Amino acid sequence: MKLLEDRIRAEGRVLPGGIIKVDGFLNHRVDPKLMQALAAELRRRFPDPGVTVILTCEASGIALGEACAEAFGVPMVFAKKAKSDNIEGGLYKSEIFSYTYKKTVTLIVAKDWLSAADRVVIVDDFLANGEALRGLVEIVRQSGAELVGIGVAVEKGFQPGGQKLREQGVKLESLAIIESADENGITFRAE
Repeated sequence: MKLLEDRIRAEGRVLPGGIIKVDGFLNHRVDPKLMQALAAELRRRFPDPGVTVILTCEASGIALGEACAEAFGVPMVFAKKAKSDNIEGGLYKSEIFSYTYKKTVTLIVAKDWLSAADRVVIVDDFLANGEALRGLVEIVRQSGAELVGIGVAVEKGFQPGGQKLREQGVKLESLAIIESADENGITFRAE
């Protein structure tokens, strides 16, 4: 998606270790108009009228998740990374390794908000190693819901997450796929 690629070129930075810093518009400070454009594009790529839920992960996925929920006209559910006192009843759980925080965390979704009757599109801001998305896919499977596909704003194509998901037969739509990123700049995969 040219709009997103242009924004990454203009405002993104590459940090040591191949970290792509896009927090000025995507996942710390959020540009609502950009989120709406990304959501509209993901809606175009997932035209299925039977989608019932957008599923994402706290916290960085929530902005795009909410915009997608609006575009799809369905509720958004986000997996929490810690159980709070206001969650009652059964839970779906998946342990993932967070490369951002360098620790294992447990994603949880209350069984009240996801069921076998649902048809789910998972969305997230970033895909690198794919742990968060793997955990969300596992939660969808635990619930018995149907996974329609996964939509991601930015995929680091030089890391294995996207390839692993595609090898599992998951429909994965990434709006910008970065092939390489270093001190010389960022190169995107041609669409």
